[in-house]
Amino acid sequence: MSENNGAISVPDEQVRIASTKMDGIGPKKAMKFRYRLGISGNIQIQELTKYQIDQMEQMISQDHVVNWEWKRGERADIKRFISISRYRGIRHQDGSPLRGQRTHTNARTSRKRILQ
Repeated sequence: MSENNGAISVPDEQVRIASTKMDGIGPKKAMKFRYRLGISGNIQIQELTKYQIDQMEQMISQDHVVNWEWKRGERADIKRFISISRYRGIRHQDGSPLRGQRTHTNARTSRKRILQ
């Protein structure tokens, strides 16, 4: 499973475990993909045929936002927040916690960046 969808190449792991190594695919989605392709979760990646691996890659890229697209969209959202001066964008710029965490005694690493 050495595809460019964020998967880690693990030929000696079972399909049900290796398919969850991709970003954004948990056990439930992995089980759905395997069921639709008719692949057992207990066989190992190295036992899959090239055709089965290609089918799996194609289905994941069609039905799921793959790793690099997801990260690119996330970066675009952050840039948009910064450009419209939204609170979250300002916190991103400052390197401060975004979700209301306490900063008086915690968040020391982000406060170090601000003070320097």
